[in-house]
Amino acid sequence: MEDITAEELTRRQAASDKMNIIDVREAWEHEEHNVGGLNIPLGTIPTRLTELESMKEQELIVYCRTGNRSGKVKKFLQQQGFNQVRNLLGGIEAMTVEN
Repeated sequence: MEDITAEELTRRQAASDKMNIIDVREAWEHEEHNVGGLNIPLGTIPTRLTELESMKEQELIVYCRTGNRSGKVKKFLQQQGFNQVRNLLGGIEAMTVEN
């Protein structure tokens, strides 16, 4: 599935679209600034897959600071059968520039 831009995510949030968003940064990063969603750090994704199982057939938007960690999570989740995973291009840094 195609990745998502900061502009599209901002537009969808403004429209109150229901989205499954996952921040794959560490908890302290999430506490400092986030765009919502669950905080499941990259290193814990494999052990927390059951939490995401109900979203397997739904769009999942993953993000981190720049898009690198979330890009890895996207690939991993796709290997686990999640077919609608979208990475936030440029990560949360792109969102702060956007807003």
